[in-house]
Amino acid sequence: MSSNDTLSKIPIKVEAASASNFHGRRRLTQFLFIAIAIIIPVSGLLRIDLVAGAFVVLGHQIWWADFFLIFGLWMLLASGMVMLYSTVGTAFCGWACPQNTLSEIANEWTYRLLGKRADMSVSGEKMKVAESKNRLLNWVVLGLILLAMSMLLALIPLLYFYPPDVIWSFMTFRDDERLASSLHYIYVIFVILILVDVSVVRHFWCRFMCVYRVWQHGFKTKQTLKIAYDDTRSSECEKCNYCSTSCFIGLDPRNTDMYDSCINCGECIDACDQLQAKKGETGLLSFARGASGKSSALRNLASISLRMRWTLPFSVLGLSMFIWGILTYDGYHLAVYRADKQFGSVIRDYRIAVSNKLYRATEATLRIEGLPENSYSIPEKVLRFDSAGRIDVNLHIESTVPPGLHTFLVHVDTVDGWHKVFRVQHFVAKNAVPDVDERTSWRDRAS
Repeated sequence: MSSNDTLSKIPIKVEAASASNFHGRRRLTQFLFIAIAIIIPVSGLLRIDLVAGAFVVLGHQIWWADFFLIFGLWMLLASGMVMLYSTVGTAFCGWACPQNTLSEIANEWTYRLLGKRADMSVSGEKMKVAESKNRLLNWVVLGLILLAMSMLLALIPLLYFYPPDVIWSFMTFRDDERLASSLHYIYVIFVILILVDVSVVRHFWCRFMCVYRVWQHGFKTKQTLKIAYDDTRSSECEKCNYCSTSCFIGLDPRNTDMYDSCINCGECIDACDQLQAKKGETGLLSFARGASGKSSALRNLASISLRMRWTLPFSVLGLSMFIWGILTYDGYHLAVYRADKQFGSVIRDYRIAVSNKLYRATEATLRIEGLPENSYSIPEKVLRFDSAGRIDVNLHIESTVPPGLHTFLVHVDTVDGWHKVFRVQHFVAKNAVPDVDERTSWRDRAS
């Protein structure tokens, strides 16, 4: 027996090509983003104080007047998102968007309880429910699952307006003075909206109504990440539409255009890889950049550098403004303005507004400089804050102040060392009309 014959009898095991698993990684990413959406308000990283009309970040109120913080962060995020969208396209929709996540979960439960062809569509097509699963119990269970999911998810937006302990009081029906009387109605509206979305709308929103997805397409180029099809092996997928049936958006991944509804989820790549792996081959679909569907590390790096040429300056500017906003942030605010109360041509009352932007107890002391002690009156000079808020104090200038322009300073000092001065110019005319109390005393003296 020759050596060739001996070698030919040795069994050779051919390993099947490994199939990709974008579905598992994508589902993990989707749940991670939902977890982040819950962690952000619960941890105090971001909340909205409706009473103060301000953002709350780690116990600090961020006003619209904190221009450098807000505008700097907005510019930094905007340039970063433009960079992201021009690089990976609409991957946010497929990997992070809660709308798609909820729609996919609703689809999975629908398929389990009503059959794999029971697609929900608002285009008028009737659901193809499996005869063996078309039972009242299955419909009821599906409805209860969608309702429970809606009731749970409706709590997430409330966390951005109320602390977790207030939401717990709301869930346990305990009395809490911090709860708005209309919160139950607002919660019911949220539940109804989410229930309609997961029951009826689902992916119809993504395909035809989502303005955010269309906005992302505005930054898409030929070098943006997309689904590429290896047409040199098109004979291997004749009479096969497995990738199309796996696309929940309803596209043919083998023929994607520059602007389409593809969300780069990778489900079609998984489907093709799994089918081709049975034959020991790789799939015909893949993620790629470039018009030819081929990409390399060098080409990807060059593409990213081109985008950074005009996004990097905005990112640096936004980061600089944001850092400057942090360094110059004031936890307190002082304002002095004229009160509405007016007697004749002289305004003698001023409103001193001291605001605490920190959610903690503190004290502030008022001091007037530039006016004699007997020429003004102020009801209290020590202001006590239980938490973030504003205290208004009335400053009254007596009529004993002679005519002319008088400049005085309002000083505020807090127990933690913050100091602020506000300059006020008070004018008294020569023919100033006395106030009511003064006119009354003159009449009494005259009589």
